[in-house]
Amino acid sequence: MKFYVYILYSEVFDKFYVGQTDNIEIRLARHNAGTEKATRPYKPWYLKWYTEKQSRAEAMQLEKKLKNLSKERLKSFIQKYS
Repeated sequence: MKFYVYILYSEVFDKFYVGQTDNIEIRLARHNAGTEKATRPYKPWYLKWYTEKQSRAEAMQLEKKLKNLSKERLKSFIQKYS
């Protein structure tokens, strides 16, 4: 099974969100439907970047690293790897 690490962006609030999932389309729909507590106040969300990983452990490891980046470093990361 494949897993994805993704970065979402809320233009209205200039806010990023980093997450991981096994189905990126459904996950993005859940964020925008307001069913996810952490992202509900900042919708709509736009997918800015994602990558595929071979295991949940790999995805969680990258997610943790990305969540520790500042907003500016996250912007640079997206620009560099998009």
